[in-house]
Amino acid sequence: MDNPIPKILIVDDEKDLCEILEFNLSSEGFQTTVAHSAEQALKFSLDEFDLILLDVMMGGISGYKMADRIRKEMQLSVPIIFMTAKTAENDILTGFNVGGDDYISKPFSIKEMVARIKAVLKRGRQETGQVRVYKEGELEVDVNSKTVKIEDKIISLTRKEFEILTMLLKHQGQYISREEILNRVWSDDVIVTERNVDVNIARLRKKIGDYGNKIKGKSGFGYAFKN
Repeated sequence: MDNPIPKILIVDDEKDLCEILEFNLSSEGFQTTVAHSAEQALKFSLDEFDLILLDVMMGGISGYKMADRIRKEMQLSVPIIFMTAKTAENDILTGFNVGGDDYISKPFSIKEMVARIKAVLKRGRQETGQVRVYKEGELEVDVNSKTVKIEDKIISLTRKEFEILTMLLKHQGQYISREEILNRVWSDDVIVTERNVDVNIARLRKKIGDYGNKIKGKSGFGYAFKN
């Protein structure tokens, strides 16, 4: 059976850029929809899209606020790639903190954008061949359905948090270095630092409550999920 055509939502108030992206991404085989503001984008059924390209600086609701709403209020895990001219480390960390999966700086080449989109979509398709469930007490991670539950209550995680938790549970008791986590969870062409790992771990610990205490950090070794 053929793979469905990936649906991408482009959210940016620069109409010329949207036209360029729409034309080039369509040429690459993607199905595109354009919104020129976060307000317009939020009227769509966002769970129908495979990926969102989201501008950070827009009039009205910013890209960061829209992403935060998608993750917290709507509890959707649709991948988000931020597009912005802001490249300071704090801006990049803010993007990841609100649930971004990747970050591309303006101006960018279409080739780079396509490569990042394909990398993010590929990660989302990995490990879906068979049902795989990792358990620790009442904590349950289902790799196939991409869900996390504690006492049958669904816990909303970003894609990065989910992948880190899955990795730690898969290698339970073993320390995994920050560098290895970066290499596995972030694509090779994404410029991030080990600080991104720490930020995601901190959020993950908070979200899974008492189980967060089992994520141990050890200087020079990395992180492990252990009793």
